[in-house]
Parts: sequence; C-alpha cells; structure tokens
Amino acid sequence: MKSEPEPNLVRGTPLHEKPLRQGKTFTITYTPKLRYEWDMGQAIGRYLAELKEGRLIARACRKCERVMIPPRMFCERCFRPTDEWVYLKDTGKIFTFSLCYVSWNVKRLKQPEVPAVIEIDGASPGMGILHVVKRIAPKKVRIGMAVQAVWKPKPERIGSVTDIAYWEPIKK
Repeated sequence: MKSEPEPNLVRGTPLHEKPLRQGKTFTITYTPKLRYEWDMGQAIGRYLAELKEGRLIARACRKCERVMIPPRMFCERCFRPTDEWVYLKDTGKIFTFSLCYVSWNVKRLKQPEVPAVIEIDGASPGMGILHVVKRIAPKKVRIGMAVQAVWKPKPERIGSVTDIAYWEPIKK
C-alpha cells in the first residue's frame, strides 16, 4: 500500500497573546510609504487636460465605429490605433448605480450617496464615467435617467475626473 506524501508544513514558533503583552516577543511597527504613480500617456493626459477646461473628450475608431471615453489611443476591439479626438457633451444617462450607505472615507451615512456609471451622450453604448449623482432623492434615481455634469469653478479644477463636482438630473 502506497502512503500519501506528507503535506508541506511551515515550521515556526506560534505567537501567543501572553508573551506579546509581556513584551517577550520582538515586534516592530512600520508604516510603509506607499506612493502610487500612474503614467498618463497621450490619451489620458489629454483627457485630464480637457477636464480641467470643463470639456469631455473621447477617441473614435472608424473601423469599429466606436467613440471611447475615457479615450484610448489603441482600439482593443480591432487592434489598431484609434483615429481622431471627439468632443462630447457633458450630458448622459445613468447606466447603473448603487445606493451607498458608507462614504468614500469609510464613514456610515444616514442618507446614501449615489455612485453611478454615467453613459456619456455621443459615446458608444456602455462607455462612461464612474461618478456621483446628487440633487435627487436616492429612491428616485433610475437607470436611463438623463443627467448633466456640474463642474467645479475653473480656479478649483486640477485636471481630474473630480473637476466634475457631481452629476444631476436634467430638468425637463
């Protein structure tokens, strides 16, 4: 009869609470300085620069007949460079949303925030921006609802998607 191989065991000394409390176990506290940097590249660099000016810009692929936002210099569908820059309106429709009872800084909320993917008018279906919808009762938000960007004042813009303060329903 063959015996089963013994599983690989990690050898070591288990830690117990009592020696930890008594200071008999060596510990070190370290807060790493983690810095995240992202190379914007040509497409996202231009996109962010246009946001700072209060404009939405996308890239078009003539072969796929798609308009992509956020823009890409290369079409992931047909594997070729995109063709041109296209300015879009700062309006769109709610593609999907959530009622969030925890804030971005992880605090409990009595009234929910409404993060949503906004499908931008003039872009291809499914192309959009994740942002927040305000100035509407959370229970009245609906998929397909028309919304418009509310921009921060120009001196407060930094070249970020947060240059759009929020999206609000378009009043009919």
